[in-house]
Amino acid sequence: MSWGTELWDQFDNLEKHTQWGIDILEKYIKFVKERTEIELNYAKQLRNLSKKYQPKKNSKEEEEYKYTSCKAFLSTLNEMNDYAGQHEVISENMTSQITVELARYVQELKQERKSHFLEGRKAQQHIETCWKQLETSKRRFERDCKEADRAQQYFEKMDADINVTKADVEKARQQAQIRHQMAEDSKADYSSILQKFNREQHEYYRTHIPNIFQKIQEMEERRILRIGESMKTYAEVDRQVIPIIGKCLDGIVKAADSIDQKNDSQLVIEAYKSGFEPPGDIDFEDYTQPMKRTLSENSLSNSRGEGKSEVKFGGKSKGKLWPFIKKNKPPPPPPASASPSAVPNGPQSPKQPKEPLSHRFNEFMTSKPKIHCFRSLKRGGATPEDFSNLPPEQRRKKLQQKVDELNKEIQKEMDQRDAITKMKDVYLKNPQMGDPASLDHKLVEVGQNIEKLRLEAQKFESWLAEVEGRLPARSEQARRQSGMYDAQNTPPVNNCAQDRESPDGSYTEEQSQESEVKVLATDFDDEFDDEEPLPAIGTCRALYTFEGQNEGTISVAEGETLYVIEEDKGDGWTRIRRNEDEEGYVPTSYVEVYLDKNAKDS
Repeated sequence: MSWGTELWDQFDNLEKHTQWGIDILEKYIKFVKERTEIELNYAKQLRNLSKKYQPKKNSKEEEEYKYTSCKAFLSTLNEMNDYAGQHEVISENMTSQITVELARYVQELKQERKSHFLEGRKAQQHIETCWKQLETSKRRFERDCKEADRAQQYFEKMDADINVTKADVEKARQQAQIRHQMAEDSKADYSSILQKFNREQHEYYRTHIPNIFQKIQEMEERRILRIGESMKTYAEVDRQVIPIIGKCLDGIVKAADSIDQKNDSQLVIEAYKSGFEPPGDIDFEDYTQPMKRTLSENSLSNSRGEGKSEVKFGGKSKGKLWPFIKKNKPPPPPPASASPSAVPNGPQSPKQPKEPLSHRFNEFMTSKPKIHCFRSLKRGGATPEDFSNLPPEQRRKKLQQKVDELNKEIQKEMDQRDAITKMKDVYLKNPQMGDPASLDHKLVEVGQNIEKLRLEAQKFESWLAEVEGRLPARSEQARRQSGMYDAQNTPPVNNCAQDRESPDGSYTEEQSQESEVKVLATDFDDEFDDEEPLPAIGTCRALYTFEGQNEGTISVAEGETLYVIEEDKGDGWTRIRRNEDEEGYVPTSYVEVYLDKNAKDS
């Protein structure tokens, strides 16, 4: 089966067919190119999708990814990113192995086809030229034959005419002979050209055209084979990434299997555990005794005295008196060992306006517990440096995290110092490499940074030790939690934290039950009588300057002498007076108190 023998007369159709084959090849190239663009766009969209749901750095979302379900989702996003990468590989391989190769092959194919058909056209032109020569020689031979025949007839006519001279007859005879000779020459030439044409025609149809068509056939078959190979490559490119895509999918399945609901539940406990004990039972408080009005002529003061003794007899628990306290004492100060310069003034403790006792009682009975008091305070203002706005357990975790970060920074600075020291030693041994003195200021700067970080770490470690020392005391925690729970029933939200925090933000113990009963009794008196100034029970000298920025506190200067009107009740605050109009609380650790023994005994 050969195009040269079977299609010897279909030159034009073969030319059209081969051009159609090149068009099909270019169409396939365009198809693969569009597929690569789709793969690239798909990979881009997958990457954008993965990036869209990645947690943002230094945001709250990063904290959420400690849960196993979130980690599994993050692994899914990473695997999807790798999955997108495989589609990019498909696009790259198809472009390099199919599109580029076929585009180059098409150019070569066009050149080869052009050369083959050019050769065929030359053969056609040659055979057409031979045919024209044959036709020319044939027509000349025919014309010469006719001229010779006419010349012969004219000679015979002249020879038969008696009136014609002998010279005219001889002339006609010679002319006839010439014409016969020309006819013979034309015949010989025609015969020669005919034989040549037959040879050329035989060569054309038996040799040249079959060879040219055979080459065109081989070219076309190579084109068809190349398309088949490209289709195999097309499938193989996809097949090569299937194992990696399978691994990506296996990674997603593995991430899903790694989800541990129990572990996530434990992480929720660790994230939100306050370290407090649940509040205990609330004791019944009988408020009818102080309010009784008898028909006897007892004085109002006696009634209040009976109320005091009745309340003390009732054994009221701590922390339940806060709704009735009219004046909020400022939070207790830091331990005496703390430097006054490093201790903040503490949160504000605003005075509450006077309200009827019945209003306070109704508010206490109808208000709902605000369990998230500390959290709302945290959202409402800046976070203290020692995380004192957090419950003990959360505060311990934050402090531990801060200590670890500072230790890492210290180690980093120490590594930098070691590197600079080694470089300085190299400069000392090889002065041409650099000046050792140029590194001294860097060493000093690094040393100062290390010292600052160490002081910072010690400060947080001291706070951490303080918190860790308090956590085991579960009974104290229970009392603090109970007090906090009840304090949240008061209308001002800030009071539940302000009455619980010291200037450094640590949680403090409540006053003794006896002192609280005294405050309650004083509040009962204040509901009916105006306050009378308390007498001075001694003097005090300020050891440090204290800026009393919170309500209920008073500012003092170092070395200043003032009057003491109420000694420390165990909460770390001492009430002092500068003059009749200026009085307030200062941290006990900031002053040196000299009590009047007689006044104290009375």
